[in-house]
Amino acid sequence: MSRIRRLLVPALVAAAAGSFFAAPSASAAPAPAAQCDTASAPFSYVVLYNPRTPERKVDAELRAKCGEKVAYYPEIGVAVATSRNADFQAKIGVYRAYSGGRDVAFPPAASSRSTRSAVVDTKESEETTSVAVEEDLSAQQWDMRAIQAPEANKVSGGSRSVTVGVLDSGIEPTHPALKNALDPKVSAGCNTGAPDTTPAAWAPTNSDHGTHVAGTIAGKDTARGFTGVAPGVKLASVKVVNDDGLILPEAAVCGFMWAAKHRFPVTNNSYYIDPGMFYCSKEPGDAAAYEAVRRAVTYSTGRGVLNVAAAGNSGFDPDKQTTDPNRPHPIDESCGILPKAIDGVVNVSAIGYAGTKSSYSNYGDDVSVTAPGGDRAQLPPTGQGVGCPLSTIFNGAYGAKCGTSMASPHVAGVAALLASRYRHAPPVALRWLLEHQADTVPCGTAAPVCEGPAKDNSYYGHGRVNALDAVR
Repeated sequence: MSRIRRLLVPALVAAAAGSFFAAPSASAAPAPAAQCDTASAPFSYVVLYNPRTPERKVDAELRAKCGEKVAYYPEIGVAVATSRNADFQAKIGVYRAYSGGRDVAFPPAASSRSTRSAVVDTKESEETTSVAVEEDLSAQQWDMRAIQAPEANKVSGGSRSVTVGVLDSGIEPTHPALKNALDPKVSAGCNTGAPDTTPAAWAPTNSDHGTHVAGTIAGKDTARGFTGVAPGVKLASVKVVNDDGLILPEAAVCGFMWAAKHRFPVTNNSYYIDPGMFYCSKEPGDAAAYEAVRRAVTYSTGRGVLNVAAAGNSGFDPDKQTTDPNRPHPIDESCGILPKAIDGVVNVSAIGYAGTKSSYSNYGDDVSVTAPGGDRAQLPPTGQGVGCPLSTIFNGAYGAKCGTSMASPHVAGVAALLASRYRHAPPVALRWLLEHQADTVPCGTAAPVCEGPAKDNSYYGHGRVNALDAVR
């Protein structure tokens, strides 16, 4: 949707909050439920309340309607609850409660394609091309040279006082390029909707996606010649991807609220929220998920967090979509891909070695900037690696993956360099610097599909981010 629409939708949702999301008053406390299901499998829900609703009222309503509280974020009026009752959403209100997990288990209708893994793309799979760790890897980091990261690192690698929250599948804590950057004290698992700081909750299990993203942001392995964009900053592993490869709304809300609590200057979000691709702010169920995520993102921005997100790998302009590829429902201007559709989020498209849009990358008016995500059809010269960016993977190894998931952490790394240089700069200032220091990438022969002027078009936004400009 257009930038104007991005501003309008949250305003409309907020205006409706009083009617849709009000908690029961003390004088109208709900009566105890007659009978609750005790045998069926439980599902997690996000549940909306007016911000600052007392927790006792939340507890009372959830109990009365056959739910159990998992977490409550009073600052934004969002609870995470579990319930075994199939009618829990109806009891709470279809505009106040939503369960992504239940929609996965019981799809509303047959979809044109199965629910995808959150870390696998629709047109460009992020299969890993492994490389031998005995090699000097610096020659293969064409993506870093494209944004002048090696030159920037000679000036500054960033500050240890800056932490980037990696909302993803977890970061391997023992990887030689990451063990010095990872800060376990501010890492957490969020898949239940409540933060869990035990290492098992935030460490990766079956996906190295978050480990790859982390290496691009702040990896450093002198012995192997590998260096990320901002090797001097710290990383927090905020695990929001479950073992089925899904990022559900409650996990995302928890992740953004954790980032807000710890005031991370930057987060990276290389995903979209499942099980749909689009969430619609006026649709039952969807409205609750959209609003819960919007509130969490907006709150984190207010607490000084710049959220950077991948544009997506479906190869389309979301503004021109009329149906959701993952769920059978129509799309209009009230719908968006979360979290990138939320106002204030930096939306990143991908380019390949040749510097042109990756074939799989989404595009549109909402693109802020672009960065290397790779393209297997844009191959670098022999000896400079494969067409996908190289980074860290499981077991202390290195591999290459393609995707806007790989473009986004390049931007998060540059944002971390800016946050290191301009301490306590608000997110709006960091975003302005990212965009205005970016190197112009005009549409060229991609017009008329690519629309807009050289410095702000639908393929590349304000241009390719520049790490060197961020530090000098």
